[in-house]
Amino acid sequence: MTEVVKYRPEPDELSYTFGGREPVRRVRPGTILELYTEDCFGGRVRGVDDLPSRVCEFPYLNPVTGPIHVEGAEPGDTLAVHFIAIEPARDWAVSTTFPHFGALTGTHATATLHPPLDELVWRYDVDVAAGTVTYRARRGDFTVDLPLDPMHGTVGVAPAAFEARMTITPDAHGGNMDTPELRAGVTAYFGVNVPGALFALGDGHCRQGHGEVCGTAVEAAMNTTVVVDVVKGAGTPWPRLESDDALMCTGSARPLEDAYRISQHDLVTWTAELVGLDQLDAYQLISQAGEAPVGNVCDPNYTMVAKVAKRYLGGASAYEGTHARLRAIARDYLTHR
Repeated sequence: MTEVVKYRPEPDELSYTFGGREPVRRVRPGTILELYTEDCFGGRVRGVDDLPSRVCEFPYLNPVTGPIHVEGAEPGDTLAVHFIAIEPARDWAVSTTFPHFGALTGTHATATLHPPLDELVWRYDVDVAAGTVTYRARRGDFTVDLPLDPMHGTVGVAPAAFEARMTITPDAHGGNMDTPELRAGVTAYFGVNVPGALFALGDGHCRQGHGEVCGTAVEAAMNTTVVVDVVKGAGTPWPRLESDDALMCTGSARPLEDAYRISQHDLVTWTAELVGLDQLDAYQLISQAGEAPVGNVCDPNYTMVAKVAKRYLGGASAYEGTHARLRAIARDYLTHR
């Protein structure tokens, strides 16, 4: 029988780094984890009058649940995390603009003499039964229902070399990648850097546009269920994603074109390996069949995703069919829960 572990952290158990912290749980490969994750504001922004600059304290932003030690995971292996369900934990969510954060404002790294943006909060109604989140303009009467599309913005493992990274920064260990591609039904793969991998996740979004242009999505607490496994002896240089229909590679860096290059390079070389193609043949195939969804363009590193439909890869299987195997575990869990 598949083991199920439930964990809901207390506020003082939340983590704000990947690495540098002892695990909160130890589990075996194949374990299903039922986890509660808080929103990026730690639940402190609850309405339009709760400005983050007043109710939140830096650096206690973007908390994650974990880390989880997965037995048998060693450097040189790959941790597979299949997202079975991502479900909003409350009937409301929030989004914001910040004076010096986001893609369309001056920041500490892009200093301008233009006035900073206003700090505003938008409160969304979340209707899981209807599958919608309701947007309401703050300075007008416009309202529209948007499709609910839950995802996790921040997922990853501990970095290498005893390093601890703030959860807001994406890099080769994962972190705050903010890609809408990371939704239920997807398997994420992370290269293991330390014994046990030390996996953590948070930053749930009810939905997010590509790029997360204002710097925040529809930020929400989540009840998320995953199943974890270890692929022994398989290297994963940057986080990869697999859905039923596509393979994806991520890259996080500044400037944005370097993030793009990292993701495309990984997808081209991975495709060459999986299909048995010469590298330039794979380069040509991805150039014509690939897609490039944007993750974020506002975090300390930007994130790009390179994506290709599996139907173009001649039946190639990644990580010895791990995604299909974890999907079967997920279907059995959802049938019997």
